[in-house]
Amino acid sequence: MTRVALAALLLLSTHIQPVFAQAPSNSSPEALDWLQKIAAAPRKHNYVGTFVYSSGNHIETSRIIHLVNEEGEHEKSVVLDGPPREIIRNNDEMRCYLPESKTVVTEKRWLRKVFPALLPQPLTNLDEGYIVKKGGQERVSDYLCQVIELIPRDDKRYGQKLWVDINTGLLLKAAVMDKDEVVEQFVFTELEIGGEISKEQLRSKYAAKAGEWHTTNLVSSTTGSGKLGWHVNDPPPGFKKIIEMKRNLSGKPKPIGHIALSDGLAAVSVFIEPVSKDLSPPAEGLYHSRGAINIYTRTLADNVITTVGEVPPATVMQIGNSVSNKRN
Repeated sequence: MTRVALAALLLLSTHIQPVFAQAPSNSSPEALDWLQKIAAAPRKHNYVGTFVYSSGNHIETSRIIHLVNEEGEHEKSVVLDGPPREIIRNNDEMRCYLPESKTVVTEKRWLRKVFPALLPQPLTNLDEGYIVKKGGQERVSDYLCQVIELIPRDDKRYGQKLWVDINTGLLLKAAVMDKDEVVEQFVFTELEIGGEISKEQLRSKYAAKAGEWHTTNLVSSTTGSGKLGWHVNDPPPGFKKIIEMKRNLSGKPKPIGHIALSDGLAAVSVFIEPVSKDLSPPAEGLYHSRGAINIYTRTLADNVITTVGEVPPATVMQIGNSVSNKRN
């Protein structure tokens, strides 16, 4: 699998993390309640805002419009920096408009996390991998926020620090932490919660032209557990398989195998692709993408195993190296 293909996949797929400090061994029940509020809030409230994503020297600004009505969730996200990009979401159906390449990419929101909806529902297994504690209160974008920290119990995952609007539970700022270092960060610089939003505000400005563009369908087909014939034998503690599927990728003639694991917060994907006879196999090894995302590639039984996750390098390597099929 090329790194370009991975970038296209990850485009329709982001994360966060806290600190290896001295901490109590048990999570605070009140802090766990706040996590439930954070997970539920984006599915309850209308909001319009501008947020900034930063990682190292990379800074990207986006505008988001989010509507909740009797039909569910509807969202428009526009990247304001660099190549134009616009994502329209209706519940789990997503369409990404890429005007420079005249391409529309369609996808299901299987593992997709988009700020501020960074926490999955339902939340499971979190206490196994993290100590969740309540911090102080701070202001973000003129809203009073409660700070919640998720401290990893081991070195197999990053931590998270979350700033939550005390009235609505909406996440206004999130920092991925590797010990004391901020790996990546999201923060609203301007936000209005509530108010009326029209469907016209959610229309893509490229919709009229997109009928003439190329469409790439990344929609996956689910597969019964174990039906791919591949297994992750030694995942880190707390990481469990959450889905197994065949997945379409841009530029690939056939769907490839995809196994996703999660510890209830961080997600790791394993892609299994037969080695092409027409192309040289990709270089094996560990690569860093951006922010919290690390990529590890190896070849096994004439297949390329690519492991991608918002986890430390050692974690993607442990998962990638423990992948096997029934013949090896």
